[in-house]
Order: sequence, then C-alpha cells, then structure tokens
Amino acid sequence: MSITLTLHESAAERLAMQLPTPATLHVSGIVPSQAAAAYAPLAVTATFVGAVTADFALILTDRSFLAAAGGFSGGTPQGGLPSGVVSAVDILRPAMEHAADAFDAGVLGELREEDAAGLLSDSETAVFELRQSPSPDGGQAFGWFAVRVREHGTVQDTAAARNTHSGAVSARLGLISNVEMALTVEIGRTRMSVRDALALEPGKVIELDRSAGAPADVLLNGRLIAHGEVVVVDQDYAVRITRILDVAEGIY
Repeated sequence: MSITLTLHESAAERLAMQLPTPATLHVSGIVPSQAAAAYAPLAVTATFVGAVTADFALILTDRSFLAAAGGFSGGTPQGGLPSGVVSAVDILRPAMEHAADAFDAGVLGELREEDAAGLLSDSETAVFELRQSPSPDGGQAFGWFAVRVREHGTVQDTAAARNTHSGAVSARLGLISNVEMALTVEIGRTRMSVRDALALEPGKVIELDRSAGAPADVLLNGRLIAHGEVVVVDQDYAVRITRILDVAEGIY
C-alpha cells in the first residue's frame, strides 16, 4: 500500500503545482476526511482510467481565483462554481490531468461538480490538505484533494498483472500499428490570464518558459516522448531527434 500512497501524494503535489491560484499551494499531508466533509457537496470530481482506476475529488474553501481565471467580472455565485468566459471545470482540468499523470498512461474523464461525501467516507480514500503556507498551522485550509484507487487495491498488484499479460498486449498492439497519431513539436509554453489573451494583437511578443537553444519537446498525442532540435530542410521546418525518453521521463 505504501507505493500506492506515494503515487497518491505525487498526484496531490502535481495538482497543487498546476492550480492557477495567486499563491503557491502546498500539500501538508494526509488528513482525516471530516474537515473536508462540510464542503463535499461543492466538490469537483473526475475518474481516471488507465493502468489503474482512480477517483479524484477537489474540494475548495475559496473559489474566487476561478472567477478571476475564467474572466468572470462579478462575484462568485452562491453555492457553486463561477461562470465566465472560460468555465470553471475547464480551468481546473489541466491541474486534474497533471495529477492523473502520476498514475502513468490513461484517460481522465469528464470533470463534474457533485457531492463527494461517498468518496470521502471510503476507508480506501487518501485526503490531502492544500494550504497557501507550508506550515500546518498556517491558517484555514485552502482546500483538499481526495484520491482513491479502485482497481486491484494496490499498484503492486496492477504491475504484476501488467507483466503477466504483456505478451498478449504486444500482440494486440500489432493490430493498430497503422493508426495515425498526432506528433507535435513544442518549443515552449507560458501561462496568461484571459485578459492578456484577449489583448493579443499582431506584433505582440510572448515570452516562453524556455531559453534560446534549449531542446524542443516532441509529443505523441500530447505525451512527451523525445527531445529534439528545430532545423530547416528544403525551406520547411523539421525536428532532429536528439534523445528518446523512457516512460518515467515522459510523465510530466
């Protein structure tokens, strides 16, 4: 169970890192679910299906940052998520997907706002407290992130099952070897508010999170698989692969 809980904590850390809050959030550790129970009807939930099946619930005590990130100019609606130019679940989805990446390849289902009391009451659920201060005494919790793995109970069992059936899986993969997939080359990223995005115009320079000369990322269907350098071939852009990543390195 320790390996499972390590992945639970990794998922919580990834979520805290990606949430678009004004201040950096910190995961203070596993806590009893009673504190989050009062906010359970306002949770945002999702299910991840992959090598394991996991249920997530994000419970927030302060939703004002969602209104700002979504371009909503009014106050936060009573008892629910704010609605703006960009929906709240769309704002939260990148953070939830980043959390799901801790469990390897798979698909994160639709985000829903619903009561998470059932998930919080399950003894198999790990609940992590999110705070704006790394100290557990740093005031009221900003929220909680609940994770429950439902398939096989532990990641160790899942890994054993995966190895047992690896030959059959390899044979089945041969049936889809001709399926086309999207290959993307990414030279950098940045984050901006909806206000800044709406203010874009020709001639505007956007600074990316990567220095000049740094390798570009090569993504297959959105998953990082290699690094490379951008070159020009017959007046067309191309990428020269410099490094192929293994599965662990490709998770981000």
